[in-house]
Amino acid sequence: MAHTPLSDNATGASANRPLSRGDVKTLSLSALGGALEFYDFIIFVYFATVIGQLFFPPDMPEWLRQTQTFGIFAAGYLVRPLGGIVMAHFGDLLGRKRMFTLSILLMALPTLAIGCLPTYHTIGYLAPLLLVLLRMLQGAAVGGEVPGAWVFVTEHVQRRHVGLACGTLSAGLAAGILIGSLVSAAMKSHYSVGELAEGAWRIPFVIGGGFGLIAVYLRRWLRETPVFAEMRERRALAAELPVKAVLRDHLGGVLLAMAVSWILTAAIVVVMLMTPPLLAAQYAGLDASLANVVAILCLIVGCVVAGWCADRFGSGATLIGWSALLGASYWLMMSVVGQRPDQLMPLYALAGFAVGITGAIPAVAVKAFPAAVRFSGLSFSYNVAYAVFGGFTPIIVTTLMRWYPMSPAIYVAALSVMGILIGLFLLRTPAGRRLAVMPS
Repeated sequence: MAHTPLSDNATGASANRPLSRGDVKTLSLSALGGALEFYDFIIFVYFATVIGQLFFPPDMPEWLRQTQTFGIFAAGYLVRPLGGIVMAHFGDLLGRKRMFTLSILLMALPTLAIGCLPTYHTIGYLAPLLLVLLRMLQGAAVGGEVPGAWVFVTEHVQRRHVGLACGTLSAGLAAGILIGSLVSAAMKSHYSVGELAEGAWRIPFVIGGGFGLIAVYLRRWLRETPVFAEMRERRALAAELPVKAVLRDHLGGVLLAMAVSWILTAAIVVVMLMTPPLLAAQYAGLDASLANVVAILCLIVGCVVAGWCADRFGSGATLIGWSALLGASYWLMMSVVGQRPDQLMPLYALAGFAVGITGAIPAVAVKAFPAAVRFSGLSFSYNVAYAVFGGFTPIIVTTLMRWYPMSPAIYVAALSVMGILIGLFLLRTPAGRRLAVMPS
């Protein structure tokens, strides 16, 4: 099926214009909302210990309490595919902006509710049940937010700025992780363990819910994407269940988007989230928390640079270069820090910058689907891949570490090789080049 360019991606002089003031406003508000929403989703993990003490019976064994607490955290990941598919369905039929605004509202309200939720001491086993329900609502929201945001910004900018738009938005999501880390550190330095248990733990959730509601208000100023508006005028919206059309007609795009999403999960879950506790467990006295903050800062910069590279040099070439950088930098860090802990900061900063590949990956995935089913195609591929690979990666990596301490680096290196192969596919095959060009 041939695809013709849409007006917002026209060729010629208009296609070479820089980002307009409207583009900058759209990217800024989208990145800000993404940061606040990701903060709402991630803040739970920073207060998992105190939440486990308050929402489960006091006589429960500590290992079981921790397992159940992180199980509640994981529930947010497991429901992401369903939430993402449902929200993407309506995003392809009713409009990107409506779902883009609804997703952050569905995140803000449960976050605020968690901050006000009675504990086990007050309502017994109803407390953890309500907590699971609220985490599932958060998971459904983030399942629609991330792919919806990528679609929203890419359909607002010129085709030549798709990479930068995705990179900027990914930087906003990474900023949400950084905000969560900083808020957690500030709370734990200002309040004692007892004060946190008495109620101070609620503050970050109430703040997150409040900021989320502000972000909902700010998104009122965003316009519907020109691509969707034109499809609506031409009556070119999906005539059937969008995800059905995706699986029937765009299986190649699904496989490509799932493959690059697997690389994204390895970069974020292993390099950014798992590495500090893994290093602390492997090398007694090695605290990587400050280095992790520096790495997140470098990640934010790396996302924007990688997105710009995707526009300047193409998705295939960028994927090859950044995959190689990711595998090599993380391998170097994990092999050196045991003997040279003083090198942790610069090496983790380099690895964090390499994780900026997550800014270029959406530019690959979003181009794999035509506009009529773009939201559903990207949401299905990304969320299923994240639920499967993101859910099982910690188990696989920690199990393999029992036999070989370099297992995290091996895992990341293997997926980096896959990224290089995907980049070569995009560059050297007709099918790859077709997938690398954004269809209408």
